[in-house]
Amino acid sequence: MATYQNSRYNIALPSGAGGAITLIKTLTASSSATLSFVDGASDVVLDNTYRTYLFKFIGIHPQTDVKGFRFQGSIDTGSNYNVAITSTFFNAYHDEADTDTSLNYVTAHDLAQGTGFQRLTHASANDADNTAANGELWLFNPSSTTFVKHWMARISDNHSDNYAVDRFSSGYFNTTSAIDAIQFKMESGNMDAGTIKLYGIKDS
Repeated sequence: MATYQNSRYNIALPSGAGGAITLIKTLTASSSATLSFVDGASDVVLDNTYRTYLFKFIGIHPQTDVKGFRFQGSIDTGSNYNVAITSTFFNAYHDEADTDTSLNYVTAHDLAQGTGFQRLTHASANDADNTAANGELWLFNPSSTTFVKHWMARISDNHSDNYAVDRFSSGYFNTTSAIDAIQFKMESGNMDAGTIKLYGIKDS
């Protein structure tokens, strides 16, 4: 696994993910309903310039307690976010009292040709001292007009019942149209704070 560095973060790439990594765009939430990365808008690149894209989530803090962090894609530069997704979701968790630990598959959080927003977290805490979600989402070859578009995510978050949770999800956008926009939002309520960074990764 190769590791690439910028001024603040070391980024480990999955084996075969590619070569040089470039920061494309940083969006910062401030009581924001959505954060959207749309190809061609506000200096965002989400096309065949790169075959691998990486979103980094840093300190995503919801305004509303017990709400999840979600995402969806678009094939019409953000006019609609409703692409069919098939996905899988599991997590490991551990509570502060050291009484409850588990690793489990969560059928309620996956999609089977669903066109709603894909859940990345569940029941995130909005406590003042919590940054409820930190992690990453990988998107592979979104500009392909031949194949479906695979993605995978890993998120560490604070559950509202004082659990540390490590969440894993992956799946694909079941379309041969290019994915040219990605939007993030909470299940309900706004994102009180937090940063999302988009990187492009060149083929090696």
